[in-house]
Amino acid sequence: MNFRALLSLLSVLLFTQVIEAHIALLPPRGKECFYENLRAQDELVVSFQVGDRDKSATEQLTADFWIQAPSGRILRSLNDVSHGSVQIKAEEDGKHSYCFSNEDSSMRTKDVSFNVHGVVYVDVNDNSGNNLEPSARKLLELVYDVKNEQNYIVVRERTHRNTAESTNSRVKYWSVFQLIVVVLNSVFQVLYLKRFFEVKTAI
Repeated sequence: MNFRALLSLLSVLLFTQVIEAHIALLPPRGKECFYENLRAQDELVVSFQVGDRDKSATEQLTADFWIQAPSGRILRSLNDVSHGSVQIKAEEDGKHSYCFSNEDSSMRTKDVSFNVHGVVYVDVNDNSGNNLEPSARKLLELVYDVKNEQNYIVVRERTHRNTAESTNSRVKYWSVFQLIVVVLNSVFQVLYLKRFFEVKTAI
């Protein structure tokens, strides 16, 4: 393994360490679009999860998603989904856009966490590069897959935790209500029985 190949592998590994998940806030009736410059045959992968920062929220929120080519053609679209992973291969050079939409909802702001990665097209007949590059690219793709799955699990855990806390709160208030009913019932019975056994004397 030559020095150039080792340096290339280390730069790829270091690059994976500084990448963080992106977060987009979708206001009611709003949308957020992002852009990537791609060449023909480049691959783009977008993985996302829709969530809610409200701790009291228990429902799974959804949003719309699409990827659009520079010519305006929609390459892939998902409607009313809570999460997803979309992969496309660019058919033309230029600025590709991918958008998250909350335009169907007028009530809630949604929190979308997403990751973007891709594969730059390399001609297999081109021998100018070193043979370590495909392996490094595959390793980068696997690291992204693990990171995307971890982000999805974090959002799902937050949703389930909110559901559990909401259920515990309801059980607590129901228990307090039952206790009050039992106490009032006991007081009523004592007073009623005391009145029943009182000796009434006629003067």
